[in-house]
Amino acid sequence: MPRSVNNVASRAKRKRILKKAKGYFGRKKNVWTVAKNAIEKGLVYAYRDRKQKKREFRNLWIARINAGVRQHNMSYSEFMGKLKKSGIELNRKVLADLAMNHPEAFEAVVKKVK
Repeated sequence: MPRSVNNVASRAKRKRILKKAKGYFGRKKNVWTVAKNAIEKGLVYAYRDRKQKKREFRNLWIARINAGVRQHNMSYSEFMGKLKKSGIELNRKVLADLAMNHPEAFEAVVKKVK
């Protein structure tokens, strides 16, 4: 029995990979094996960094809240503890935005917590 090769599907697979590699430098954009490896590595980084992005933003928000609270002679942990006890349900993203862009509103929150 002759060997069956689905060349149409193989070509389509290669085209799909090379299309994703568009914009890469050197052989990464037009040599099949190099492009395939580069794309696979890039997809691994993309998956990993979707998770890391969340961590990095949380760290940024905490740093901004801490900087804002320090101006009112409090520490971040002290502020967050009192915030929970007072029943104010603002998340870190909103608090960081208030601390950066609306300091008077953030000051009102801090005074309410104290």
